[in-house]
Amino acid sequence: MITVAVLAYDDAPTFELSIPQAVFGAAELADRCEVVLVSGEPGELRTEHGWRLPTRSLPELTPADLLVVAGWRDPAEDVPASMVEAVRAAAHASATVVALCTGAFVVAAAGLLDGEPATTHWRHAPAFARRFPHVHLDPAVLYVDRDAIATSAGTAAGIDLCLHLVRARFGATVANAIARHLVVPAHREGGQAQYLPQAVQSVEGDDPIRASMKWMTSRLDQQITVADQAARCHLSARQYVRRFADVAGTSPYQWLLHQRIARACELLENTDDSIDQIATACGFADPTGLRAQFRRRVGATPTAYRATFRTRGNNLPANAVSS
Repeated sequence: MITVAVLAYDDAPTFELSIPQAVFGAAELADRCEVVLVSGEPGELRTEHGWRLPTRSLPELTPADLLVVAGWRDPAEDVPASMVEAVRAAAHASATVVALCTGAFVVAAAGLLDGEPATTHWRHAPAFARRFPHVHLDPAVLYVDRDAIATSAGTAAGIDLCLHLVRARFGATVANAIARHLVVPAHREGGQAQYLPQAVQSVEGDDPIRASMKWMTSRLDQQITVADQAARCHLSARQYVRRFADVAGTSPYQWLLHQRIARACELLENTDDSIDQIATACGFADPTGLRAQFRRRVGATPTAYRATFRTRGNNLPANAVSS
């Protein structure tokens, strides 16, 4: 029997708190997992919807156990020392520390993500990158599992990560049964993209970096280099990359690739252009390059994406794409 300790705090997100119970507390794991809600800070704790949280103190964890940090109430707020110590204690006991959504802010505040890859909700990625510059943040993926520490993107990606952890510990049969009960995909690779609003809206502004971003979005069919953009901003390449990360929360390469995939999604949804034509329009050297990046970031081939979203009447809004 392993313990899955869920770290609670006042004004905690109701949905994220429920994910570990829904997955690790499923009937299929009744004789293998115990899910407990533990206090991450003193006082009476309630969810963001005002529901009282009956908690207990953090149990002693073993290397087989998990400590789940189910979000954080405000990425701009310092994490209480009690929560930081609880996370560090779990790591010291060699338990797996799991951060769902903005829970990555708590784990990063404990110093456990320095030099490590991680992800969080795309909306808070720029703030995270500024606050924790030593973390190798990838704001595009669903989740990152580094054995001792795992982080997920927002909301549904937390379910994906928990199912992934179940699959790794208890096998695919158990994970698939839980997924069927929850009526969610049995498995999504962590590297699959989050679906997020097109970032073009964030390029407005007078500073050189945002002007550079706006210039690039209007010329996606062209070959664009960091050196060229740095020269446009009268910066060295190193200065440009650093300042770009401050603005966008990611590298110029990753951001530009996001824009190219965003444009490809738009063309697939709204035109009859061939894959060759779309590859050219989005700045890929050939259709093979488009297909490889598209599959890696969207989790489907361009053809499958077009069939899904055009057939279903564009279930995604026109500006919803993968990062």
